[in-house]
Amino acid sequence: MADRKILIAGAGIGGLAAASSLMKAGFDVEVYEQAPALAEVGAGIQLSANAMHVLRHLGLGDAISNVGVRPGAYVFRLHDTGEVIQRFPLSAEHERQHGAPYIQLHRADLHDLLAAKAREFKPNIVSLNHKVTGFTEDADGVTLHFADRSNARGDILIGADGLKSVVGHQIVGEIPATYTGDAAWRITVPVAELPPDFLEQVMSVFMGPGGHAVCYYLRGGELLNFVGIVETDEVSEESWTQKFPWEQLKADFAGWHPAIQTVIDKADRNQCYRWSLFNHPAIRTWSTRRVTLLGDSAHATLPYLAQGAAMAIEDGAVLARALRQESDIAAALDLYQRNRVDRTARIVEQSTENRRLFHLPSEAAIRAEFSRRNEGEDRNKWLYSYNPLTVPLT
Repeated sequence: MADRKILIAGAGIGGLAAASSLMKAGFDVEVYEQAPALAEVGAGIQLSANAMHVLRHLGLGDAISNVGVRPGAYVFRLHDTGEVIQRFPLSAEHERQHGAPYIQLHRADLHDLLAAKAREFKPNIVSLNHKVTGFTEDADGVTLHFADRSNARGDILIGADGLKSVVGHQIVGEIPATYTGDAAWRITVPVAELPPDFLEQVMSVFMGPGGHAVCYYLRGGELLNFVGIVETDEVSEESWTQKFPWEQLKADFAGWHPAIQTVIDKADRNQCYRWSLFNHPAIRTWSTRRVTLLGDSAHATLPYLAQGAAMAIEDGAVLARALRQESDIAAALDLYQRNRVDRTARIVEQSTENRRLFHLPSEAAIRAEFSRRNEGEDRNKWLYSYNPLTVPLT
């Protein structure tokens, strides 16, 4: 297998996780990244057991635990009074049920750990300053083309190049995204800036008409992550790095719970980011005979189920297993796609449904909806219980 070369376009979380899963399985891997340096933007990220199985398999379990936080529970609250509507346990109970922990950490910390792990397998694994322009495949292999007119040749190509995937566009064509009507704010606040015993160390979701807000801790509890979703007609770029005025953030959450007001008031007013959220239709076919996709390139999702990174990590592990199970490349890529398309589509669809759930038009509607559903029971049944390392591939 070591003589089968796999090219990966994109050195984000999905690309790096896939690289290590593939190298651990015995494949030769090269990763090409358009940026001049390895870095990750954004703030908090959540890893449930389904992703942590893979990261533990790669030897990163302890390191992730050291830089992350294990939240005690998932707590749904009303946006103004803070009344708890529903709660289900995480932390020890999540690990007891699923065999791996639920951990929240900074995206940059996870990206750094994945980059270091990939370089343990192969020190020169990542080639920077390589902007992908397309690929050509033939009976003997696949050629990846770059903007500087150089090329890379391999047996298989994986497009892990994100929302605006060049590889994906060549495979599936233009898929129009539609604006959801929502924009997402993100800020982080040092816990030292907040009152003592501020919010318990849980995943707090404040739900209200026209929006919702999520608060949880990072970096061993030293940093509070805030993501606030508001409904707005003002459409901006789908970019995590676009800054907006603090005054607009404050106005968007006027009348919300005092804890939300405190977080916003303590934010760095020059570090308030907001981006528009778009629906990207799930695609059912994302492979050719030698090329396939993973992560956002194949199944971009809204953030309302906290599974975007987890899906990408799952993808890499299942792909590595499929390539070991099937000697024929086309058959292996078909096996991979066949075993991922329904699960990833379900996650995308459930994430979209959660947008409706979190933005119900009244407190009465929220109470009624949560009285008939148990979020924890549902997620434990099908989402968190999935193990990419052992699920049968058929």
